[in-house]
Amino acid sequence: MNSKPYIVGIAGGSASGKTSFINDLKNEFPLGKVTIVSQDNYYHPKEKQLIDENGKINFDLPESIDRASFHADVLKLMGNKSIQLKEYTFNVSPENAKSIMVKPASIIILEGLFVFHYEEIRKLIDLRVYIDVRDSIKLERRIKRDIKERGYPEDDVKYQWEHHVMPSYKRYLRPYRDDAHIIITNNHHYTKGLQVLCNHLRTKIG
Repeated sequence: MNSKPYIVGIAGGSASGKTSFINDLKNEFPLGKVTIVSQDNYYHPKEKQLIDENGKINFDLPESIDRASFHADVLKLMGNKSIQLKEYTFNVSPENAKSIMVKPASIIILEGLFVFHYEEIRKLIDLRVYIDVRDSIKLERRIKRDIKERGYPEDDVKYQWEHHVMPSYKRYLRPYRDDAHIIITNNHHYTKGLQVLCNHLRTKIG
């Protein structure tokens, strides 16, 4: 790959469907044409995370991410170099996390809550995509996910939503919505928006 890769930033609130959307997007393209870099793989260890006034860890702050390493790895991929990183999985410590190789590609997707907020990342992005979902739907999805996949009590999920998720969303993500090149609504499904984006990206494959 000799030409400059096309960088796509995809952001959306918690439980907006980013992961499903991006996986479906990648499956629309031949193997090796699209690579994904998730902000979640750059979380600082728990002991370095900030604590709220009630002693709860707040993972929904820009400071929760090792943004310097995130930025450095994106630059390596843009320079046609592969990167090695630990894949983030809930409740799995970094030393036990799976190591994954991320290879450069014609299209590089940067995904996460803060990819538009981090100025050094935003400057690298050619196309900004915002996944928009009603707050009530996101909360409903988050409750179902966190109870089923993480074993959280519903009260804990609602506490995080009220004290961490929504304040962070309103401050660090929602202000960038109207600056996005493409806004994809996912209150029910994203099929039409996915096809619009895929059609655009097919013109960028080298």
